[in-house]
Amino acid sequence: MKAPTPFSLCCVLLLSLPLVIVFTITNPTVIPIFTSTRNNSNKPPTKILVPIRNNKKNYDTKHKPAISTPPPPLPEDDESLFRLAARVNPKPWPTGAPKKLAFMFLTTRSLPFAPLWEIFFNQTNPKTKKLFNIYIHADPSYHYDPPFSGIFAGRVIHSKPTQRFTPTLISAARRLLAHALLDDPSNAMFTLLSDSCVPLHSFNFTYNTLIRSKKSFIEILSNEPGAYGRYVSRGEDIMLPEVPFQEFRTGSQFFVLTRRHAKLITKDKRLWSKFKLPCVEWDTCYPEENYFPTLVGMLDRRGCVPATLTHVNWTDRSDGHPRTYEASEVEPGLIFSLRRHRPRYGDDGSGSGNITESIISKRHDPFLFARKFSPESLQSLLRIAKEVIFRD
Repeated sequence: MKAPTPFSLCCVLLLSLPLVIVFTITNPTVIPIFTSTRNNSNKPPTKILVPIRNNKKNYDTKHKPAISTPPPPLPEDDESLFRLAARVNPKPWPTGAPKKLAFMFLTTRSLPFAPLWEIFFNQTNPKTKKLFNIYIHADPSYHYDPPFSGIFAGRVIHSKPTQRFTPTLISAARRLLAHALLDDPSNAMFTLLSDSCVPLHSFNFTYNTLIRSKKSFIEILSNEPGAYGRYVSRGEDIMLPEVPFQEFRTGSQFFVLTRRHAKLITKDKRLWSKFKLPCVEWDTCYPEENYFPTLVGMLDRRGCVPATLTHVNWTDRSDGHPRTYEASEVEPGLIFSLRRHRPRYGDDGSGSGNITESIISKRHDPFLFARKFSPESLQSLLRIAKEVIFRD
């Protein structure tokens, strides 16, 4: 047989070239991967051919796990914060989910009764923790020692300095409401408390009392002694035309609001334009005790029970402060006495002034909280907490 000539070999290669091209297109490319053996033998590494898929459809991005990103921080300027809060759903959401209570503490010091509140929040089933949220407005110009810890850790919102006889206390309460509205759509009732407040009942009693109510609890009093002096504390006729004196109201700054009323307050600009003005007569200036009752009273009196559920004793008041209960006074009899007291009811929403005796006789809302207690009374309160305060 004759050996192939160079010319014949070239012809064979040229004829085979189309077949090579077709084979390459219709079959995946392979690359060699060398795997090492587990033993120490001198065998050469095993070669495995792994196909490389060039089809883009194999990279299915639809089934990649979603990366959850934390929500952006809330704005620190009040105008932007209140604008966001004014857009929330006025009803607790989602429908059918357990409604929650928002406990909002306004303070310029570490919470002296934190151990008592810890028992209040943790005394029942752990599931109860899903039924409340805590928010703290802590004036940043003060030193907090010890810092907020336990159930209060990490619950301080962006806070700004506050000062008595100024509208800064109104701003602080509005800030708390805005954060609570935006933080959890399940927050249904919003309770404002001070660092000197203590609970008078168990969490279950408090929760059931408030969640059953479809109205806010806010004291709305008309024709109070000294009301006109408060009205003109910013100057004669300064409040007009937004707030005529006939609509000016007084009441406790400590309230419990429905979600709808909390949104209403953060949305307000009209009355705030007047109440944010500085007072020229500071000794009659208590903006936080007038703004909230006046605003809610003007816009939705019928949606309120015109009374506060935070007991306070004004019989021995001094310098605008109520009586402070000392450690020696804290005993079961005091708690029972505070529970028996009845709230003072104000405007009924009829526009006729104070509500009548017949309407008063139909209501006996329980006081749920009380103030003021001295920090030294903590141990006395803890001694009677489980057997008295939290036993309903």
